[in-house]
Amino acid sequence: MPGIEHANWVLGLLLAALLGPVYYFIRAARRGQSLFVRRIPGLDAVDDAMGRAVEMGRPMMFTTGLAGVGPVFFACLGILKHLVARAARFGCRMILAQNDPEVMAIAQSAMEETYRKAGRTDLYRPEDIIFLSTEQFAFASGYMGIAHREKVAACFLFGTFAAESLILAEAGQQAGAIQVAGTVSNEQIPFFITTCDYTIIGEELYATGAYLSRDPVQTGSLRGQDAGKLVILIIILAGVGLATVLSLDQGRLVQGFEVPLAKWLFGLYS
Repeated sequence: MPGIEHANWVLGLLLAALLGPVYYFIRAARRGQSLFVRRIPGLDAVDDAMGRAVEMGRPMMFTTGLAGVGPVFFACLGILKHLVARAARFGCRMILAQNDPEVMAIAQSAMEETYRKAGRTDLYRPEDIIFLSTEQFAFASGYMGIAHREKVAACFLFGTFAAESLILAEAGQQAGAIQVAGTVSNEQIPFFITTCDYTIIGEELYATGAYLSRDPVQTGSLRGQDAGKLVILIIILAGVGLATVLSLDQGRLVQGFEVPLAKWLFGLYS
């Protein structure tokens, strides 16, 4: 088969070393074992923004941007559930702006379930879960309108974003809202850093979702991936060490170099 014709036992061991820890930690989390996840500074900003909205008696706003159903969205879903649970506890209104019908359906179900678990079904308002548009800038325009009309006190932008990121963040700024953003879209991070009060950068988004939701799959995956990265680091260090040892046989290795600089560097240590 074309996909596995170059597979060998070394790649099999590497695959097991990377996937094994993920499977182990997910099983451990499901058995109830407490897995440590470092609390990142952005979590304090999330709580501060929510507290300000409660004090001012104004709604909060949450969006996953252009995220579809996938790992990024499910990490954001854990954050959304945490915020909705706190909103239900303190009686604060949460507005959810969406541009993907599938994402909206899942988020709506999650919000309803969270309000029900908190015993505050009276605070659940389906009309606050708003589908705006699948078009990028039409979605951004609708988001701006809601932020200004509702005078939101806190904006949470977690998910996938593109050129509309600055439009969304500027809308919150104009409304006077505290803004916390988190995205794996590296090219949009500078815009969030300059316009939001706090920005959760890159893979910190997954850590935030796992920390707040305490979902066994998310927490176990996070710990397993950290272990996998450690395996990769060990392999890299072992490879560097092996290459260094082999480089002692300079007479054999220098013959394979065609670049004069490489031959000169080896000559310094001969």
